Amino acid sequence: MSAVGRTWRRVRQNRVIVISGGLLTAVVFIAVIGPMVSPNDYLQTDFGNILQSPSFAGMHLFGTDDLGRDLFVRTLLGVQVTIIVALVASAVSLVIGVLYGAVAGFAGGRVDAIMMRFVDTLYALPFIFFVILLMVAFERNFFLIFVAIGAVNWLDMARIVRGQTLSLREREFVQAAQLTGVSFARIILRHIAPNLIGMVVVYVTLTIPQAILVESFLSFLGLGIQEPQTSLGALIDAGVNQMEGALWMLLIPATLLALILLCFNFIGDALRDVFDSRRSR
Repeated sequence: MSAVGRTWRRVRQNRVIVISGGLLTAVVFIAVIGPMVSPNDYLQTDFGNILQSPSFAGMHLFGTDDLGRDLFVRTLLGVQVTIIVALVASAVSLVIGVLYGAVAGFAGGRVDAIMMRFVDTLYALPFIFFVILLMVAFERNFFLIFVAIGAVNWLDMARIVRGQTLSLREREFVQAAQLTGVSFARIILRHIAPNLIGMVVVYVTLTIPQAILVESFLSFLGLGIQEPQTSLGALIDAGVNQMEGALWMLLIPATLLALILLCFNFIGDALRDVFDSRRSR
């Protein structure tokens, strides 16, 4: 059996990954199917049922908000938006961080020093101040959330990839490729990047929860997803304002957010253990 096959078998045999992955799959499946089968629309208002507690009356399974909108549909749409933002922002940070870190680490010398000083400069910028500047310069929109989160998350990825690349460039197969005249870009894509897959996969699973938290924090502050769209962070913000009389508005989205974050963190920790055990053999 190949190394990839053995790793995949260990992943499938890891109970933490299986259980956490199953829970995440179930949450995503319900989030996609739920709004389709629900008789309520996420924009539909019912002023006769404002702040109704969760019940089967009117199929308001999660109750209604202060405008009489069904929280079941809005919460599931919030899950969709939160996960989409996190996945896209993580993908953006993955591409930028891996390429930037690999180029800096493989080039070395002055190029590496200049590139990493640029990263240090970005680290010094206050994140919230940067987001506020983006909101002032551009209109608030869905795409801007990707830019704001991806503009920060790739910095950690670049540093980690750069450190691994500094080690890989001293390996015999990389030096052999250099001696045979293989181009700079080809060495990175064919020899450096494939050897970073394990580390990158683990780090991405840990980056997704970070992106979810950032998006939720921005929406909680009113800088993220805007009405009529919603996210778990926006729902939690609305729930905080109504927690004295409608505690379910806070508990339901907060519980789902905590469940999603725990599942991704458990998967990331378990994958790290799997890849560590493979390297130790």
